[in-house]
Amino acid sequence: MERTLHLAVTVTPDLEVGGFVARAVDVEVASQGETRQEALDALTEALELYFEDESEDAVERLSTGTTTVAEIDIRLPA
Repeated sequence: MERTLHLAVTVTPDLEVGGFVARAVDVEVASQGETRQEALDALTEALELYFEDESEDAVERLSTGTTTVAEIDIRLPA
């Protein structure tokens, strides 16, 4: 039976090699691409492969979680 799991991800520019890096917030899976969309597509594929080997319990814990993605400000010395 197929179902959809909604995950929070981040997409950031890769300042060292160019392109973008996409990372899942709740699991340690990341991927990259030349564009934001390519990075997201590659991450989607990587996550689908990752979850093929995960137990149903692990998937269930993620689907009931309440991840919050927020921005914060930090002070740096002048």
